[in-house]
Amino acid sequence: MLTGTITALATPFRNGQVAHDDLRKLVEHQIRGGIDGLVPVGTTGESPTLSHEEHMDVVRAVIAAARGRVPVIAGTGSNATAEAVDLTRQAHEAGADAVLVVAPYYNKPGPEGLFRHFCAVADATDRPVILYSVPGRCGIEIGVPVVERLRARYRHVRWIKEAGGNVDRVDQLKQAMGKDITVLSGDDPCTLPFMAAGAEGVISVASNLLVREVGRMVRLAAANDFRAAGRIHRRLYPFFKAIFIESNPVPIKTALAMRGLIGSPEVRSPLWAMTPANREILVRSMRGLGE
Repeated sequence: MLTGTITALATPFRNGQVAHDDLRKLVEHQIRGGIDGLVPVGTTGESPTLSHEEHMDVVRAVIAAARGRVPVIAGTGSNATAEAVDLTRQAHEAGADAVLVVAPYYNKPGPEGLFRHFCAVADATDRPVILYSVPGRCGIEIGVPVVERLRARYRHVRWIKEAGGNVDRVDQLKQAMGKDITVLSGDDPCTLPFMAAGAEGVISVASNLLVREVGRMVRLAAANDFRAAGRIHRRLYPFFKAIFIESNPVPIKTALAMRGLIGSPEVRSPLWAMTPANREILVRSMRGLGE
């Protein structure tokens, strides 16, 4: 459970509101493509700009649309512990299969503060808790000793999404905990090298669009066929890079709208539409996908 290819789902908007029809369409696209799980309202889902009511509406909508066919992992992180606990409890009550909890951003707690923050979240649910380390957005990473302490204390804290771009972190985590920790890449360009070092999959932005392609690459890597997985990685790599040429999820929502999977590339302020030059880079990367 909670390995393979899991999509960090975009939240479609129309005229400033969540576009629920597009959201349901996107979930169906994912499931038809063979996705292994869905993460609504993470970073790609623009959780910082959703109200609490919208946040939980999206979680419930994805759970309803998935209808138990794949696990739904609700983003419930916050830089306020009480808010993260509240969102986690609400997601649990809504029927989420697991939660994804980012390190507290901006306030930059030390190791003890991090440990106690995640303990409070883990005490609020018995569903799997996926830790989310993304130092580029949070200013801190979740240190290996903190992960070790959490893993020793909680049976349901045994996953981490690693989005620091450092393959050595996989080795550090596996050296410390071995099979007791499940590592998921949080960066599409890093998925293959992370899996070569022992990661078990990816929470992917690219799979919003390329469900089958990313899924096949990950399955081949999991089967130790890195030669075949590498061929797919090479073909997809320009797209992997292009979807991060501007702040996520601006490029991936642009790509989804261009392919007609959502009705609009709209993002919420302070994000904004892609520049024409970067949009052309994205278009060129999509032409090279060979679909």
